[in-house]
Amino acid sequence: MEPESGTFLIANPHLNDPNFVRTVVFLCEHDAGGSVGFVMNRKTIHTLSDLVPGFEGLDFPVYEGGPVGLDNLHFLHQYPEEIPGGKEVLQGVYWGGDFEMLATLLSSGRIAPEKVRFFLGYSGWGEGQLDFEMEEKTWIVTRATKEFLFSKEDDALWKNILTHLGGDYKLIINAPIDPRMN
Repeated sequence: MEPESGTFLIANPHLNDPNFVRTVVFLCEHDAGGSVGFVMNRKTIHTLSDLVPGFEGLDFPVYEGGPVGLDNLHFLHQYPEEIPGGKEVLQGVYWGGDFEMLATLLSSGRIAPEKVRFFLGYSGWGEGQLDFEMEEKTWIVTRATKEFLFSKEDDALWKNILTHLGGDYKLIINAPIDPRMN
């Protein structure tokens, strides 16, 4: 499978780039100009209330979206009617939208934590960069699902998706990051 919006990029077990070791990236945009996605399985020590003034008591976790634009907050959600302006990336899953409306919904308690995810920064690839990484077999690509996108098992997400893919993928779950350590 080739990368496209709505797919997961699962780090090859031998990828030793500290930004992406054993990560799962949800790809939200992929075209000739480049790609944008969010690391799904790296929770930061911050909550939404730590980062956004006026959101005290909103202890939604914030994830490390990637190494680019670390001063920007992004979000995925499953509220297309309530939060206009988002881009549908996967059926029923939207990237971004009206942040003021999101703030209102959050403050009133009308947002379920399991249907929204916040990211500090993003993962980005310039023109041709992800294609090159695919040739180098840096990533395993599979169709994303809501089940994994909003999973509470962040630490196990990489292994869980590979297990779900089955076959040879199940065999690489316990591979060392550095094959020389085998």
